[in-house]
Amino acid sequence: MSASAQGSNVVPLHGAKPSLAPLMNLVAGGLLAVNRVILERMQSPVALIPELAGHLIAGGGKRLRPMLTLGSAAALDYAGDRHYRLAAAVEFIHTATLLHDDVVDGSDLRRGRATANTIWGNPASVLVGDFLFSRAFELMVEDGSIKVLKVLSRASAVIAEGEVAQLTAQRQVETTEERYLAIIGAKTAALFAAACQIAAVVAERSQGIEDALEAYGRNLGIAFQLVDDAIDYVSDADTMGKDAGDDFRDGKVTLPVILAYARGDASARRFWKRAMEGAATGPDALAEAVARLRETGAIADTLARARVYGSRALDALNLLPATAARAALAETVAFAIERAY
Repeated sequence: MSASAQGSNVVPLHGAKPSLAPLMNLVAGGLLAVNRVILERMQSPVALIPELAGHLIAGGGKRLRPMLTLGSAAALDYAGDRHYRLAAAVEFIHTATLLHDDVVDGSDLRRGRATANTIWGNPASVLVGDFLFSRAFELMVEDGSIKVLKVLSRASAVIAEGEVAQLTAQRQVETTEERYLAIIGAKTAALFAAACQIAAVVAERSQGIEDALEAYGRNLGIAFQLVDDAIDYVSDADTMGKDAGDDFRDGKVTLPVILAYARGDASARRFWKRAMEGAATGPDALAEAVARLRETGAIADTLARARVYGSRALDALNLLPATAARAALAETVAFAIERAY
């Protein structure tokens, strides 16, 4: 993204720290209904399934994606109840991808707790992830809307494509910014977008409203991931639910690394290649990485890009009525970005 694309049309930094509280308060009642569906549908006579699934589902996540479904429905003044089961389907898709991701990444910490694969092993995590995907599709079919099924099934396929694309880009320090944005647009933003769009489908709103909510979710998702990329290098387990530098140690070529590598001299490029290939991952190497990211402005520019995508998310909300629900969705954008500051 050029500097001109990062002009004045960005999410401003506020004096008061934004939070998820407005969205959480807005959807509190609906979220209880969603949680009931989740608890009901994660049950199985095979005891390991609810045990392992419950470990992750009850592990302290904010339920952001299902809250976006509920919040989007509230912004459209939807009075039905179809969105509860669909929000649960969204959470099942998300949880299944986390189980699979932790196996692929070899992660041992998720939201400050041991990952399921470190407790029960990789095969069990993969298979329970498959079970949750199946439950999600059961809920979609039960809803009866071909369009809902199309939106969520397409998102599931795109997420898988994004995960494979990320795997092929792992340790490839020459990955371009454009390719990386395409990866996170698939693996992260696709489910944000679908979670919001399905609210317009069940509310039977126009294609224009559908497109606006899809754009809101997609741009929010990209902004959210970019902020995660930045604060992985400057945060800690209490903030992130994982140790600072996990992406660095795993050889994940995220946007801060891409920018620092592109801007670095020959010595810097040698460092980044060694680091991403796993030849330099200790505390001293991480400290050097953070220093190089800061001196090249890579972290600051990653956050600047996140703010541009946040602004696009806010622009998409302009088609919705100016209500407290829309304001809650807008503050969610500010929260996603400013948690880095």
